[in-house]
Amino acid sequence: MNKKNSIDFFGASLLIIFSVLLGLNQSLVKIVNLGMHPIFQVGIRSLVAAIPVIIFCLLFKKKLSISDGSLIPGIICGSLFALEFVLLFFALELTSVSRSSILFYSMPVWLGICAHFLFEEEKLNIKKIIGFLISIAAVTIAMSSKANISNGSVLGDIFALLASFLWAAIILMVRMTNLKKSTPEMQLLYQLVVSAIIILPLTAYLGFGLRDITISIIFIFLFQSLIIVAAGFLIWFWVLSIYPASLMASYSFFGPIFGVFFGWLIFKEEISITIILSLLFVSVGIYLINSKNIN
Repeated sequence: MNKKNSIDFFGASLLIIFSVLLGLNQSLVKIVNLGMHPIFQVGIRSLVAAIPVIIFCLLFKKKLSISDGSLIPGIICGSLFALEFVLLFFALELTSVSRSSILFYSMPVWLGICAHFLFEEEKLNIKKIIGFLISIAAVTIAMSSKANISNGSVLGDIFALLASFLWAAIILMVRMTNLKKSTPEMQLLYQLVVSAIIILPLTAYLGFGLRDITISIIFIFLFQSLIIVAAGFLIWFWVLSIYPASLMASYSFFGPIFGVFFGWLIFKEEISITIILSLLFVSVGIYLINSKNIN
């Protein structure tokens, strides 16, 4: 399929919808944490989300292979994925959705910095360096506010930031190893299946499982597993096959915006001046990091 050289209304709509789902996801995770231990939620979500992805691949005859040299990096990638979401889900127990969203969705910033040193064609220019500095300011503001320190959520903020580092590391692994030979669906399955294999036996051994589970929490869990993780990422991969990745990346600044919005809508989290400044800075920073090079 030939890629388009620009993102039209249809593509932009899908990318914004995907950003809405990502922003909503953090609030849903925080709700499901009430009924499931965070580690158990990570493992069972990976297992449930993997099933429709496998069915999709079989129905549409997508290539699923471990004989292309991707097995070892795939296992490493899946392990990083497991740790990433354990950290994020614990972060959402300890800190607010707003703070977690700002810190976690700062990922493109760390990815851009690493790409500068790893890929000759992705060197930082003046615009991107400014974006990096603005984003660092956003993270500093978010983590150093008095409200954050007083409610004891510093550890949660650190977990969310570490999770964003691991997210960037996964993307770099895909680009720099034999995982790039795998189909996008296979890359997603490596992450889902390996994380489930690692985490579910661990939760059984440690006795982590259900908490105060309700029917509504089960439905919320199924929505985030089947719609956000499985269907959402399959649609995102499909969009990636049509539109340039460099243009799609510019839409990533919507993630923290919708994350903060749903934190306010669902949990009535206060949108303080600190949150507004952090959100503004990280969004501008992400946009600049992902923008085209200056001539």
